[in-house]
Amino acid sequence: MSPQLLFLKLKPLFWLACLLPLGLLVFRFISDELGANPFEVLTRETGEWTLRFLLLTLLMSPLRAILGQGWPLAYRRMLGLYAFFYACVHLLTYIWFDQFFDVEEILLDIIKRPFITLGMLAFLLLLPLAMTSTKNMMRRLGRNWKKLHRLVYLIGILGVAHFLLLVKADLLEPIIYAGILSLLLGYRLWHADGIKWPYFRLLQRT
Repeated sequence: MSPQLLFLKLKPLFWLACLLPLGLLVFRFISDELGANPFEVLTRETGEWTLRFLLLTLLMSPLRAILGQGWPLAYRRMLGLYAFFYACVHLLTYIWFDQFFDVEEILLDIIKRPFITLGMLAFLLLLPLAMTSTKNMMRRLGRNWKKLHRLVYLIGILGVAHFLLLVKADLLEPIIYAGILSLLLGYRLWHADGIKWPYFRLLQRT
């Protein structure tokens, strides 16, 4: 069975699996299982799932190369769109539950708190990627499409930095995400034929 056909058959299950984290969060919220500050948990969890889906999206290209199969690329675009979806939910919980749609307070927060600044910047950079994710936009943009979507690397860095600055006590989880992102970006540098990295090339020949 071809990867495309398998993807079409598994697509409904894949959609459900990607929506499951949000569904469980809503269920726990309704059941009053999110602790003393449920809104903070909602914001935190949706942010973490944004980062997880972003890292999964970045994993697909190396996975294709390692396995020698094309099926991971069939899931890459959907994973990226779910990263954007969870980022939208994350932003909504912040402007609703934390700032109560107070535009002035939100702007002050962006200016005063570096982790909010980085988070907002990451979201703004995600917007054009989500808007140009269709096959039609790929054809219209041509080579520029790939150049534009390389912003995902910067978005990943901003997302991890956003998380690191947010967490004040237990840094283990954001450090794990930073390590995973470093491996994914390092893999791309190692195999970046279009970029001149003499040191990496020297290591590859040894």
